[in-house]
Amino acid sequence: MNEQAGSIPNLGGRMKFLGILTLAFGLLAIAAPWVAGQALLWLVGVLVMAGGLARMIWAFQAGTLGKGILVFLIGVLTLLAGILVISHPLLTSAVLSVVLAIYFVGDGIAELFAAGTLPQGQQGKGWLIFGGLVSLILGVMIFTGFPLAGVVAIGVFLGIKLLFAGMTMLTLGSAAGRLAAA
Repeated sequence: MNEQAGSIPNLGGRMKFLGILTLAFGLLAIAAPWVAGQALLWLVGVLVMAGGLARMIWAFQAGTLGKGILVFLIGVLTLLAGILVISHPLLTSAVLSVVLAIYFVGDGIAELFAAGTLPQGQQGKGWLIFGGLVSLILGVMIFTGFPLAGVVAIGVFLGIKLLFAGMTMLTLGSAAGRLAAA
């Protein structure tokens, strides 16, 4: 029990730090939404290409020639998909808009559910409810603005979501610090 009580202030401090960092990223994304949207598209493209290269390398570890060729071809297909993501940002932003809309709706439902599990009066519950509602609204806005909701919308909405996530982390981190002091 004593070990748990000693780790709560550390957890609260880390959560507050991450909350401040998340707030800063949210403000940057809102200040430069096109840059944030493009950065997100490039990151997705690079990660998909890296996954393709990893599969291609992994193909040489396959036990049989047939299995190795199949894994290599899947790796090539994955690499080409990553290149397509980077080379066609409008198509990618349309697809990513749909994915982000689904994410925001799912995240909003999860935050509302998490808030429902907290006891009445728990600090941070209000932010979870508010953040969940904002996520739901953002998801619906992307769906209703499709296909016009492109790179800029992705950057703005991502920034707004990061702001609310940062506020939630700050509030819960402060609550953990006060809990440890009590």
